[in-house]
Amino acid sequence: MNLKDKVAIVTGGNSGIGMSIVLELARQGANLVIDYVAHPEATEALEKQIHDLGDRCIGIKADVSKVDELQNLIDSAVKEFGRVDIMVNNAGVETRTSIVDTTEQQYDKVLDINLKSAFFGTQLAARQMIKQGGGGRIINITSVHEDWPMPGNTAYCLSKGGMRMLTRTAGVELAPHNILVVGVGPGAVATPINLTTMNDPALLKKLDDAIPLGRMAKPEEIASVVAFLSGAGASYITATTIFADGGIMQSSPGL
Repeated sequence: MNLKDKVAIVTGGNSGIGMSIVLELARQGANLVIDYVAHPEATEALEKQIHDLGDRCIGIKADVSKVDELQNLIDSAVKEFGRVDIMVNNAGVETRTSIVDTTEQQYDKVLDINLKSAFFGTQLAARQMIKQGGGGRIINITSVHEDWPMPGNTAYCLSKGGMRMLTRTAGVELAPHNILVVGVGPGAVATPINLTTMNDPALLKKLDDAIPLGRMAKPEEIASVVAFLSGAGASYITATTIFADGGIMQSSPGL
């Protein structure tokens, strides 16, 4: 893979899967715009790693649930690097609440950060890609739960199911512009969002036993899928989701 001189935006890019995506795209030669809302020191440390790789990057504080701040990410990329080639809609949260317990505030937060940001991130990136010409890649980080129920986490599943149809519909709409839209659906990944499970040996064993490969994914393994989808080798993939779940969707009724 070679993404030399490509320009990528990664939302939620200074931690977890997002950080691994940023680093992998940088290793492949891309210049990066790193979106974050907290922990600027983590963004600064990440910027240094990327500079040490010989690539360029900027960190932009932006709340992706707000369209004007998403637009600022696009504008910042164009101002700094001249274009946008890759948009990774990665930012996401969950509340781990059931349909009977989820509050309006919790629902709005999950849907705004997960789904609204992906919709308008896709829209704004596509507008820029059409304006500059040459196509582009929009990659939505969804989840196995775009298709697989997770009782007790209803709003999250709803947001990821919405991302599934966003990916499919936008992929069809944008194909004439050679803008490819693909989802990446991780299963369980060893990131801070799963610390409760990772710190409980009984829960971790139950999860590992449910995964055919016998373990959670490393964030780097999800990032490598994103890097592949960003490159020339994925030039005929659009309007679909690539699942990286260790086989769990085929072996378990749900978690």
